[in-house]
Amino acid sequence: MPFDRTRALTHRIAAFLLAYPDGELLERLPLLRAGCAELPTAQRDPLLELVHHLEVTPLLAAQQHYVETFDLRRRCCQYLSYWTTGDTRNRGRAIVDFKRIYRAAGVLPPEDELPDHLTVVLEFAATTDQERGTALLVDHHAGLTLLAEALRDQGTVYARGVEAVLTTLPAPTPEVLRSAKRIAATGPPQEAVGMTGPLHPFGGPR
Repeated sequence: MPFDRTRALTHRIAAFLLAYPDGELLERLPLLRAGCAELPTAQRDPLLELVHHLEVTPLLAAQQHYVETFDLRRRCCQYLSYWTTGDTRNRGRAIVDFKRIYRAAGVLPPEDELPDHLTVVLEFAATTDQERGTALLVDHHAGLTLLAEALRDQGTVYARGVEAVLTTLPAPTPEVLRSAKRIAATGPPQEAVGMTGPLHPFGGPR
């Protein structure tokens, strides 16, 4: 698969913007805004809305909004395997699979976040292995679609970040749409999860 710069840049910017906001992220916002300007409209506009939100919102308020959005609502979970596994044992296997894919690409899974978190997968796709990373996103297209829908229902600008990611993926297949419908009907596993901190880079080679 040829390298897609637009996809990589979209994933890189979204990885930062969908992470827990902190002082370091605020310092990066001018660079992220400049990066958005290089993207086509479909990716640029939604990401710029999220950049603007973080520029004009006091940090404490932005952090509270993030926690209320992602940590306190199961329907807004960013852990991709959470959408597709129905019990702890299955989710454990899915997480092992994520780690295996990262190691096969020559990097260590991050220690400070679970490997199936959307920001981690986006970082991997943008900076390490676009083909494998994009494949992970495509495999979890149904969950991403439901996440975007849940965020829109909450009226949060974070929906725009996930929508930007979805524009970089192939149109959902009928199977993906059926899967999303099925997950929406049954709901994700009843397990409390959340993001405890900002994005962290992958480790070095094995």
